[in-house]
Amino acid sequence: MSKLADALRGQATACAALGSPFMARLLTLLAQRLTPDGPVAKRLFDWPGDISPAVASVPLRLTGALHAQALADPDGPLAQSYPPNEVSDDQLWDAVMHVFATHTDTLMSWLDSPPQTNEVRRSAVLIAATSYLAEKLGSDFVLSELGASAGLNLMFDRFALQVSDQTFGASDPVLTLTPDWQGPLPPPQGFNVTDRGGTDINPLDPTDAEDQMRLRAYLWPDQPHRRALTDAAISCAEAKVDAASAETWLKDRLTQAHPKSTHLIYHTVAWQYFPDTIQRECTALIEAAGTKATPDAPLAWVSMENDANPNQAGAALTLRYWPGDHHVDLGRADFHGRWVRWNPVTRN
Repeated sequence: MSKLADALRGQATACAALGSPFMARLLTLLAQRLTPDGPVAKRLFDWPGDISPAVASVPLRLTGALHAQALADPDGPLAQSYPPNEVSDDQLWDAVMHVFATHTDTLMSWLDSPPQTNEVRRSAVLIAATSYLAEKLGSDFVLSELGASAGLNLMFDRFALQVSDQTFGASDPVLTLTPDWQGPLPPPQGFNVTDRGGTDINPLDPTDAEDQMRLRAYLWPDQPHRRALTDAAISCAEAKVDAASAETWLKDRLTQAHPKSTHLIYHTVAWQYFPDTIQRECTALIEAAGTKATPDAPLAWVSMENDANPNQAGAALTLRYWPGDHHVDLGRADFHGRWVRWNPVTRN
């Protein structure tokens, strides 16, 4: 079996586990039937390095490109083969191959960039973590997001998290997140965002129609509820996301003074796309800034990332905050925020 087929099957399994039977079916078909014929397929088969979901995520680059074509041509054969329509495997495959043959340049362009889902359900974790920090450090926050895409999750203070009959976050939210929650509730501590900004190598503008298309293309076709949440987040998006490498942007961002506010740096399912050198540089910058943090100007770092733990589902939730360099394991969460297992444990 080829490296590509392995990666496609691996992503199919992940999509099935994340509640998308259509994506599992499409990826399985690609694994079974795709051959290195034509420029797009040849590029996929010849892709260097690790193409799995944990690194380059080539399968999701491809399915995002295909979904974009379906959205762009709602009367075309691919859109007519996508949910909510029901067609045979042969009909779906013929529609995919038609796009491979007729939209080569567009597919090749989409393959150049990693997925940018900007999944807003991950903000459930951000609301909980910020509430946790607000109880310890104060209620005012400056937000800095690494790998921010369109900056939708920079607006998490405009969202609400509902757990059972309790609501956290915004009192008049543009959207409400309702993950399957296990563990203690976050502190009922309100918080206020005084400044926000983010960085991305290829930021998207949520007010631009083409970029909105890109955001929607990475949402899976049989999950319209994700589209509804994304559209709601787009309606209030106003955060500035700079086009810059994370370490360059962060170095400048950390020089800006924000007295009486906690500077919260965070990233959600983005770190894996940073080269090792950039990961090390960002870590060093944050740690160095942490040594200068004071009770009047604390620093915090929240991460929701794939730790490749074979014994644990979902992403690891970690927190470090200064002064004092406290390490807290917050628990785990589904990569799309469908569930949260909240269990804050301080390690030092």
